Amino acid sequence: MKNLILVKHSLPEIIPTIPAKEWVLSELGQFRCKVLAEKLESYSLDIVISSIEPKAVETAQFIAQQSNKPFYTFEGLHEHDRTGVDFLGKEQFEAKLNDFFMYPDRLVLGRETANQALERFSKALVSVEIEHPNKNIVAVSHGTVITLFVQKFNNLEAFSFWRKLDLPSFIVLSLPHHKLVKTVESVV
Repeated sequence: MKNLILVKHSLPEIIPTIPAKEWVLSELGQFRCKVLAEKLESYSLDIVISSIEPKAVETAQFIAQQSNKPFYTFEGLHEHDRTGVDFLGKEQFEAKLNDFFMYPDRLVLGRETANQALERFSKALVSVEIEHPNKNIVAVSHGTVITLFVQKFNNLEAFSFWRKLDLPSFIVLSLPHHKLVKTVESVV
C-alpha cells in the first residue's frame, strides 16, 4: 500500500507585521523538523513536495535532506488565500476558522471560501499523484487546506480536527482512496 502523507509545516517565527504566507521557521521550528523527519523515516518516502510558502519549503527541504529524497515545490498547495486579513489574536482567528469550516461556500476570511481552497488544493494533489504513481508522497502544506482535504474523504469534524494539529504534525492517507490511516497530532 502506498501513502500520501500530508504534513502541516513546522513552527514559524510569527511576525504580526508581515503576512503569514511570508513567515519562515523559528529556531524551535527548525529543531522540530529533525524530530518530524525521524518520525517519517518508517514510511519509506519516495518524494517530498511542498507549497511555495517559505515555512513549508523549509520544512520540506529538511525532510528531503534527512531522507535523501527529491524535493520540489508545487503550485496550488498553499494555505487558503488570506490576503488582506490583518493579524488576528488566537480567539478571533479561531472564531473565523470555525465559521470558515462551518460555512464552506461563504467568504469568511480572505479571498477564498473553504470550497474554493479545497478545489485548488485537491487539483494540485491529484496532479502530484498522477506524476508519481505508486509512490509514497510527502506533501508539506498548511492546516486549513490539509483539514479540508482529509475531511473530504473521511468522516470528521473539521474545526476540532484542525485545532488538534500542532506545528508540525502529519496525516497518513492511503492511496488511491485517501482513507485516513493515521494522524500524528504532534511530533513533540
